[in-house]
Amino acid sequence: MSMTTIAIASEFSQYPAGRYRVDGAFSGEVFRDDLLEPRLLKYDVVEVDLDGSMGYGSSFLEEAFGGLVRLKKFTKETLHKKLKFHYKEDPYVIDEIWQYIDAAHA
Repeated sequence: MSMTTIAIASEFSQYPAGRYRVDGAFSGEVFRDDLLEPRLLKYDVVEVDLDGSMGYGSSFLEEAFGGLVRLKKFTKETLHKKLKFHYKEDPYVIDEIWQYIDAAHA
């Protein structure tokens, strides 16, 4: 089983914000399309390390993770198998991400 980790603060930004690409270089859409989706396609398991950032807005999280289901890139079931999260600073955010994934409609 192949596995990789995406450390958002060091590989993407300490200041992730916004929903769409037009909102800035560190939006949820940019993270999803340019970093997360390619890794999900390449590896069996992707651990997303959320530590080290200055926080996550709901628009960033919903677009980055819920958008995977909404845009029919992955099923909820597949994401539950392929995605793992690490966030010592605020474990509630992990629950929030799963809520966005599970509430998304393809």
